[in-house]
Amino acid sequence: MTIELHVFPPSPRSFKVMALANHLGLAHEIKFVDLRNGGQKAPYLEALNPNMKIPVLKHGDFVLWESNAILQYLASLKPEAQLFPDDPCARADITRWQFWDLAHWEPACVVFIYEYMAKPTVLGINQPDLAAIENGMGPFHRVAGILNNQLKGKEFVTGNRLTVADFSLGAEMTAAKGAHFPLEPYEEIKRWYATLSSFPCWQETLAGIRLPAAA
Repeated sequence: MTIELHVFPPSPRSFKVMALANHLGLAHEIKFVDLRNGGQKAPYLEALNPNMKIPVLKHGDFVLWESNAILQYLASLKPEAQLFPDDPCARADITRWQFWDLAHWEPACVVFIYEYMAKPTVLGINQPDLAAIENGMGPFHRVAGILNNQLKGKEFVTGNRLTVADFSLGAEMTAAKGAHFPLEPYEEIKRWYATLSSFPCWQETLAGIRLPAAA
């Protein structure tokens, strides 16, 4: 039974679920949702996700939204990969960093992603709001410092084993160059992301995010 992933590929939230499906070798079908023309408001998608947001997973009759929940579900389909292990302490630690991603890391990154990438791509507005970017610097540096410190002495976010926490937090980094993240002081983040971006699944997913012409 093939998994359907309803996604807008350049979105970090979409990227993370696509990358994990590729990493695990799970049979899946990409259902492109074009945010540029309001595709998230299509009746079929609202029926799947009342929030009218992506990504959405459909696996047979099972429908799941919220990207980090989707990561946990995908990992559970290949438990031998140990990306979301059964040990309760390991799971709690991984989940903690997935929650931190949504509460702190993603919001700090989104300021830059929205101004430098989403506005021109989705809204057709090519001039970033420099005041918004300046206001976003403080929050970004605060959370980037936390993540950088967490990575010291570790290959990955929770230790020396890749987990779904790395997919959660690493997805925003796919936009780091285009969104001009101020990463200069954060050597551990840069080292960690260089490792993630060298994985075949990461390269495969990055290669698939090129958008067709807008309808």
